[in-house]
Amino acid sequence: MNKEQFEHAAKHFLHTLVPHTQASILALRGDLGAGKTTFVQTIARELGVKETITSPTFVIMKKYELFNQSFKTVIHIDAYRLKDSRELEVLGWNELVANPTNLICIEWPERVEPLIPSNARHIQFIFIDEHTRLVEYI
Repeated sequence: MNKEQFEHAAKHFLHTLVPHTQASILALRGDLGAGKTTFVQTIARELGVKETITSPTFVIMKKYELFNQSFKTVIHIDAYRLKDSRELEVLGWNELVANPTNLICIEWPERVEPLIPSNARHIQFIFIDEHTRLVEYI
């Protein structure tokens, strides 16, 4: 899909999410440049985030407060630099997951696989070429 189709798919997917008894978690898998951050940017914009969304590769986690939405916070995590699950736990993972008003988007979830709940929504991003990405909802 091209960029327009990709953004439309992200917006459509967002509208399938509803808060539950714990945080809603999107486990975003794919190679560098496959579209994970672009997906989060589209979702955050659609939820009213005005800030510039960049991958939190070096800071690991960024939080964006929401207003007048079913979720109150978008939490964007990039686990690429984490060595193991304990490093995510130190950042307060268990508390983040326990809050049903959080929408957690985590890139590179395979690095912290033991912490990803079974009800997380898994999305695979595949880089086809400079203008085309494939998105698979697993």
